Order: sequence, then structure tokens, then C-alpha cells
Amino acid sequence: MPIVKGSHVYLIDGSGYIFRAFHALPPLTRPSDGLPVGAVYGFCNMLWKLLGDSKLSDRPTHIAVIFDTARDTFRTGIYEAYKTNRPPPPEELVPQFGLIRRAVKAFNVACIEQDGYEADDLIATYACDALRKGGDVTIVSSDKDLMQLIQPGITMLDTMKNKRIGREEVLERFGVEPEQVVDVQALSGDATDNVPGVPGIGVKTAAELIREFGDLDTLLERAHEIKQPKRRERLIEFAEQARISRELVRLKCDVPVKVPIERLGVQDPDPNALLSFLREMEFNTLTRRIAEKLGVELPPMPEKPAATKRPAEKAQSDPPALAKKADTTALPAGAGTPAAVVAFAEEASVTPAIDRSKYETVTTIERLQQWIAEARNVGRFSIDTESTSRDPMQAELVGFSMAIAPGQACYVPLGHRPANDSFDFGDGSAPEQISLDVALAAMKPVLEDPSILKIGHNIKYDWLLLSRYGIEIKSFDDTLLMSYALDGGRNNHGLDELAARHLKHTTITFDKVIEHAPGPKRNGKTFANVPIDKATEYAAEDADVTLRLWMRFKPRLVAERMTTVYETLERPLVPVIASMERAGIKVDRNVLSRLSGNFAQSIARLEEEVYELAGHKFNLGSPRQLGELLFERLKLPGGKRTKSGQWETRANLLDDLAQNEELPEQARKLVNTMLEWRQLAKLKSTYTDALPTYIHPETGRIHTCYSLAATTTGRLASSDPNLQNIPVRTKEGRAIRTAFVAEPG
Repeated sequence: MPIVKGSHVYLIDGSGYIFRAFHALPPLTRPSDGLPVGAVYGFCNMLWKLLGDSKLSDRPTHIAVIFDTARDTFRTGIYEAYKTNRPPPPEELVPQFGLIRRAVKAFNVACIEQDGYEADDLIATYACDALRKGGDVTIVSSDKDLMQLIQPGITMLDTMKNKRIGREEVLERFGVEPEQVVDVQALSGDATDNVPGVPGIGVKTAAELIREFGDLDTLLERAHEIKQPKRRERLIEFAEQARISRELVRLKCDVPVKVPIERLGVQDPDPNALLSFLREMEFNTLTRRIAEKLGVELPPMPEKPAATKRPAEKAQSDPPALAKKADTTALPAGAGTPAAVVAFAEEASVTPAIDRSKYETVTTIERLQQWIAEARNVGRFSIDTESTSRDPMQAELVGFSMAIAPGQACYVPLGHRPANDSFDFGDGSAPEQISLDVALAAMKPVLEDPSILKIGHNIKYDWLLLSRYGIEIKSFDDTLLMSYALDGGRNNHGLDELAARHLKHTTITFDKVIEHAPGPKRNGKTFANVPIDKATEYAAEDADVTLRLWMRFKPRLVAERMTTVYETLERPLVPVIASMERAGIKVDRNVLSRLSGNFAQSIARLEEEVYELAGHKFNLGSPRQLGELLFERLKLPGGKRTKSGQWETRANLLDDLAQNEELPEQARKLVNTMLEWRQLAKLKSTYTDALPTYIHPETGRIHTCYSLAATTTGRLASSDPNLQNIPVRTKEGRAIRTAFVAEPG
């Protein structure tokens, strides 16, 4: 539809409105599963008001919702620190980004975003283009950064206040004409976007200067004329910074947009698509209102999720609905009730059964991109990496799996190889795999996109592994930590155990899948040796199960009032702990080597003392031989036998003997010497001998694993190696601790 005189183009600042709606409107959650939908509800109301309730003279002829992308823009090339201080979006908002994009499509409105440019630049380009062609423009936003565009034919609309913003409003806000706003912002800077400006000059002072000198260039040329000494000095010193700031705040009106403005013409929504989406969100009042306006009947509530199709079968259709069987309106956030959990349990009970034959092996970049597009459309997906080692600092990435709905999962092999490196998997053909670099380049944007929720189980491992490939996962949930927050009293939160407990499903274990790797023994086998068809069943199942668990745990957090514990205490620690693991701990090998030698000498001396006290040599490390010595030959009291008939020689039993003053002095000395020998032998084998084997060959550091969900008390646990139990009260333990050192400086 061409732009002509009388055309009215509405350009909606989608990214800005999402955040404003989230913070301004009452929080809502979908009753069936506790999914946050407050911003989605506000967005749908706004769109319908513009499209269906506008006055005849105000109705748009063209309309688009324009979003920011999560990627760098040209401004970061001008000023690297631009917007680097912005906090991540609230976690309750993250799953709503994708839903809002779906809402825009359901209303049959153009959804525009473009890499390299911010939404404001796209809005500026479309606005200027429409004005040149004779149309009028309404920018639906209250963002001050867009006020520089206001001129005859271009106004702004704050839908929340139902207020038009024109020249007078800009004068009131900035104290200058709209075309001078850029210069005022260049001087005052913007702390939110990390625009530096000129230190010490605020909006009011900047407006005074621009009114006096006319524009920024004239002001900087004549800065020496300014009477106030500090102001004059700052303008001279930070003149270049002011010019850079102007480039950061000035909007581009010449973006090479991929969608021409003529294609933004208003089109009637498909009633079925729109009402089905609103039903899925459980916006019952809005659904009825729109159905009445469109003169159509309400669609029935969906019976069960249609989540078994693959992206290829779905083509361009919307992703399957995840919330079903709900008659009530959205619940206020925090109003977690048993009813919400029951409703969600009903929905979970009708999710498709786990069928491994339905999983897809993705072997081309085209198919991977389709899966990524589906993940973006849904706004969240589960992910699980497969590698060659449990140690993420040593592991090589072999592949990854993802699921976007129950039963809708895939595996992307990247580095599979048989034991003989011949790519012979039994059928004489070598299965195709996507190049590692190509696949990661495709996944990096979506993994780092804070508007797309990533769901993992023990996602700290995936975070750390992918960080070594230059990818930082942003916006995530972790079903392991969710389970820990909900059921902290249980000992095991592993994926296999949770699947059995909550889904009544027996998963393929790692031990089972590794049996399919060529070779007689497990030692030396890695996931890279597993045939791809078997790897797909195992890995895709993990992603599928993770997503299903997330769908169960998320509403439980709300209903059981554990959301705050999980979202403010548990989850935020994941990147912190992962970064600690990646940084590692510097260890002085020489200290450990010296201590190991000293301990060896002391152990040898203690052995001789024990032999002398016992009257003969025996294996000090043998509980059987020690028990026979103490309770049969020396006939010491307190002996207990195990179920196998062997004497118990636990440390607490020996401690009791050592403190028994009724025993002969020689017997007590024997027991005490034996305890001392045991302590030194354990310190030597566990620490001074073992720790050097954990030193990473490239970093020269020990990268222990910190576990957030390994204890019922909530404390952090360390493993591989265990560093939490190094004695602190003995001189030997304190000596071992001196081996952990800091870098110089």
C-alpha cells in the first residue's frame, strides 16, 4: 500500500513499551502454569486500542511494531562502553519477549527488527520516509530519545497516558526546540545508556547553553567566551566527548531497511489466529471483547497441546500452545494457589508421551536455523550440551540438544567420531555433521539474547563449557536449582531421578548410551564415540525431559512461594560460581612436592613405631589386619564386627580406644600412633599427591567444581577435587593451605 497524502503511519516502539508495560501494569500470571503474562496483556490491549478502538481520523493506514535486537549496533563501534551498564531484564519479563512477538503476528501487524540498528533508528528511518512521501506519522512511545524527530507531520503518542507529544511538550521537557534535543542530550549525557556527555552539565544547563549559542558546534567553538570558569574548562576539556555523545544520541534516518514502508499497510487480523492466541494466554475478558467486535464466536478452549510436530511439518505456523484447560483470568503474580498447581498438573498430564523415535537429528545449517527461528518464536527453549568430559574446562563440545515443546526436540551432532576415526557406524555411510564453528555462530545470537529464555539442567556446566567457545548464556532457568529450591530436603536432584519422580519416565542413562560406543571397555570411550542415532535418542530426551520438568517446577515455585528463593538466591549465583570455576585457583607445585616428601618421611617413621609397638610388621592400610591385631591378639575392649564378620576399625572407634585410660600404655600409644599415621597418609594421598594431578595444563590452576545443590544445609560444596575439607586446625592442614597462592600484585 503506497504512502500518499492522508496516509497515517503508526510506528510502535515495541522494546520500549514492553519494559514500560512490565513496570507500570499489575503483574499477571497465566493460571494454568504461572507463566508471567502481564506485559503481554498490556501489549495486546494497546494494539487492539490502536487498531480497533481508534477514532476514524486517527486510525492508522500503515502500522509496524519495531523491536531492538540483542546484538551490537553501529554505536558500539563508536563508543565501546555504550549501554554496557544496563542491567539484564527482569527474569519474569524474559519469557514474555517471544510471546509479545507472537502477539504482534496474531494481530497481523508487521514485526520489524534489524541487526546492527536500534529500534529508534528504524523508527526514524520509516518516519522520515513517510513524511517525504506526504504521510503523517504517529510514534507510539514516550521515549525522550525519539523526541528529536518531532516536527510538523510527526508526533508521538503515549498510550498509557493517552497523551499526544508535540513541539510544546518537547519545549516543556527539554527547554529547546525538537531539532535541538540532540545537542542538549550530547551535553547532558545519559547514565542509562552510558552516554558520557560533559561532566557537570545537566539537562537544564545544557538547554541554557544551546538556547544561547544555537547549536553544539557553535558552543564548542566559542567555549572560551563562557564566563563560568568550571563550565568553560569542562566544555573545552570534554569537547570531543560531547561530539561522540552527539553521534550516540542522534538517530539515523537512512537505515537500509529490509522491509519497505509500503509493506506496512494495515491488514485485518485473522480472527481464528488472534482469538486462539488470546485464548492460549487466557485473556478471557479481552478475548470476548474482541470476538464481539469482530462478530465471531469464541474459539473453544484447546484440549491438549499440539506439540508433536517438527518445525519442518509446521512450516510458518505458530508454535504449539502450552497452556490449556483454564477458565479463569490471569492470576496476579504471587497469588500462587493450589488451584493453579492443579490446573497445571492437568495440563502436564496430557502432554505427549516421550517418544524417542520422534526426535530429529539436525545435520544441516538450514535445519538448525529453522529450529532457532522456532525457539525465537516461542521465546524459550531447553538446551543440553554433550561433550567428551565431565570437566567443562577439559571437555570438547561434541553436540547439543534443544527442545521447544514437549516431544519436540532435536540433537545437533558436531564432533562425533568412532573409536577408529573412520566414521563407520555400521552401515557403511558417514553421517553428515554441521561444522562446529558454523553451528556455534548460528547459536551464539540466540544463546546471548536476553529476551529468549534458555532452560537447562545444571546449566552451570553448559555455561562454563560454552564460555570457552566465546558464548555467554544470558537469561536462563535451571531445573536442578528449581528442584533444590522446592525439595531441598531430598538428596538427589539429578535429571534421571527427577524424570522418574515427576514424569514417571525412565531415561537413558549415560552408562547405557556409552555402551553403544565401539570398543570393549568404557575407559577411553567418550560421547564422541557414540553412534549419532543413539546420541540423538539420549541427548534429545535430556532436553525434552528438562523442558517438561521446567513446566512442572515453574508454577510450583509460584504456588509454594519459593520464587524469591530461587530467583534471588539460587539462580543469580550460577554465572558467579561458573566464573569462579573458570578462573580457578593458583597452586604452588613446589610447596605440595615438598610437603609430600615430608609426609612420606613422617609416615615411614610412624610405620616403624607401629611395627615396634605391635611386635611385628603388617599392612597398616588393611582394616582386617589392624582389627585382628587390636581385638584378637591384643584383646582390646569395644570391638565390633561388621556384617561380613570383619572387625570395625573406624576412626571414632580408635579415638575411643585412645582415650580409654584403663588400657595399657603401650596399647594406647599404638592406637594413637596408628591414628596419626592414618591422618598423614590421607593428607598425602588426598592432597599433596593428588592435587598436582588436577592442575590444568594450560592455565596452571585447579578448577574445582562448586555445587549449589549438593547439600541439604544449603552450603556450597566442592568436588573434583574436594577443597572444602582441608584441615585448618592441624599444622599439616595449614601447611597444605599455604600451597594455594595468589598471582603477584
